[in-house]
Amino acid sequence: MRKLILLSLLCLLLVGCNLPSSQKKSSSIKVDYETAEDFETALNSGIDGNGKVVTFTVTDFKPDSAFGYNLITGEHLNFCSSSHPGAQIGDTMTVRITGIQSLLGSYIITYEKL
Repeated sequence: MRKLILLSLLCLLLVGCNLPSSQKKSSSIKVDYETAEDFETALNSGIDGNGKVVTFTVTDFKPDSAFGYNLITGEHLNFCSSSHPGAQIGDTMTVRITGIQSLLGSYIITYEKL
C-alpha cells in the first residue's frame, strides 16, 4: 500500500512538472516590453533587443514566408521561426528575443517561445 501511494505521488509530481508553459505560473518571467508598439519604439531608438522578453498580439501570420513561419505585429515587426509557432492571428505571445536584423525598413526577429 505504501509503495502504491508513493508511486501515485511520484506520478503526480512528474505530471505537474511537465505542464505546458501556458499552464505554469508566468509571474516568474519579467516582461521587458508589454506591447509590440513599445518594443518597436525601443528598437527604433537604437536599443539592443537581444535577450529581451516581449509580449505581443499576432496581427498576421505567414507560414510560408522567405524567413520561415512569420508572425507579424506592430508596424514593421516580423517574429520568424523555422518551426511552427503554434499561434494564429489574434493570439498573444510572450517570447525572448534571440536575434534581430533590420531589413528594408522591417525587423526580422528570431525568438524563443516562453
